[in-house]
Amino acid sequence: MKFFRSMRILFLALALCAIPATSSAGVLISVSFAPPPLPVYVQPPCPEPGWMWTPGYWAYGPDGYYWVPGAWVPAPYIGALWTPGYWGWSTGFYVWHPGYWASNVGYYGGINYGFGYMGIGFIGGGWRGNAFYYNTAVMRVNNVYIHNTYIDRTIIRTHTIENVRRVSYNGGRGGIMHAPTARDRMVMRERHMGRTSFQTQHVEAARSDRQAYFNNNHGRPDRVAVERPMMGPRNMHQSPNNTMRQAPRSTYNGRPQMNQRNMQQRPNFQNRPMPQQRTQPRPNTQYQQHPQQEMRPPRPEPRANPRYEQRPMPQMREQPRQQMREQPRPQSHPEPRGPRGGGRPR
Repeated sequence: MKFFRSMRILFLALALCAIPATSSAGVLISVSFAPPPLPVYVQPPCPEPGWMWTPGYWAYGPDGYYWVPGAWVPAPYIGALWTPGYWGWSTGFYVWHPGYWASNVGYYGGINYGFGYMGIGFIGGGWRGNAFYYNTAVMRVNNVYIHNTYIDRTIIRTHTIENVRRVSYNGGRGGIMHAPTARDRMVMRERHMGRTSFQTQHVEAARSDRQAYFNNNHGRPDRVAVERPMMGPRNMHQSPNNTMRQAPRSTYNGRPQMNQRNMQQRPNFQNRPMPQQRTQPRPNTQYQQHPQQEMRPPRPEPRANPRYEQRPMPQMREQPRQQMREQPRPQSHPEPRGPRGGGRPR
């Protein structure tokens, strides 16, 4: 008995080594029983150009499986495509392989999530330069804001794996039997990018919702798909509205380049209340009526001081000036002259 137990642990360790590098960075989740079937739902229209559809899936939490609704999320960079995660059977356990962002869509267990992820690759659209074009044959978009669309129904059959029972796992008893191709293995070896902050908050909001657990909804969750990522109570101030209008260029060699400017968020003017019209003018406090003040009697005129009354003004003394004016000026007399001979008389 101990021998079989040790061999089982050894096989589990070998299976962990075979998991791609993208899932080794996160927390390994393995469950001994299969996840529930995928619910049927209608995809909401894409609200913003350049946003990608992330299909819903069953995640595992402290109280069992809970449903993470499908949602539109902004692409982290130009050329980014989302590869959804999947549950895979491995040596008696169902192991979760998380999704990732890359320049190509890789292997996701052959699970037919719908809406472009039909089991093999992705047929929901593609990048043409800096714009993403949506294949409206399998995608729903808001035609008011999104005009980059086309219709291609010829590739639906070649990329579709029939999944009538809505199975949500690969391998094992009753699972999808689809092995990765050589192209899928090549994409697995590329450098990937994990889920964005909006996706992480979306998962945390679903985990905190008690109605999302299978024990409460029995496979019929209330929120099956949402238009925008759900935000938890701690991150209500953040919103992905109008995010990723312009993203940095990608080298398309598995090494995406990030740009910090893409995380800047524009204010949302849709949820602001309209200003109310004023029907009555505001009272002007400057001209409000104040209580009248009591009239004070007029002040009596000041009494005249007899000491300073009828006092003659001092007269100016003009006599010296008159005397000086009356005195004649001295006259100058010419000196007497002598005879014609000149000189003074002797």
